Amino acid sequence: MNTTSLAAESADVPVTAPAPAPAVTAPAPAQSARSLLKQLQQQFPAFRDCLPLAIGIDKQLLARVPGLDRKTMRAALGIHTGSLRYLRAMEKATVRYDLDGVAGAEVTDIHRTHAKETLQQRFKKEAERKKAERDAAQADEANRLRQEKLLQLASKFSRNG
Repeated sequence: MNTTSLAAESADVPVTAPAPAPAVTAPAPAQSARSLLKQLQQQFPAFRDCLPLAIGIDKQLLARVPGLDRKTMRAALGIHTGSLRYLRAMEKATVRYDLDGVAGAEVTDIHRTHAKETLQQRFKKEAERKKAERDAAQADEANRLRQEKLLQLASKFSRNG
């Protein structure tokens, strides 16, 4: 009997106890990486102006934004640092910036080269994708014309027969 009442109580606990917990933690984890990035762009000049970010910017963010979900933050940082605008800025950058837009450490040649190579790979991949789309569209059109011609021939010979 004791175990049944405990089971009944524990069955009630997940229904009632978790409700307040998600209410407390829901804003950070439920926030998408893109919406967090928009918030960071509104809040911090380094994100808004797409400046090369200081190494360890994640630690600065965790210190300045209470309740920030690490996983969502990392995803938002990935979106930001992988954007064409950011990579173009990194390709030419000489200095990194903190959250407030204050200049800090230098951007190394390795990081500039990485940004340049990433952009080149992305442009190459996009060009290949567009070429594949064009080739597929041309093949579809050639196939459509072939089918149309076959139908014309079939209809021509079926009338004569």
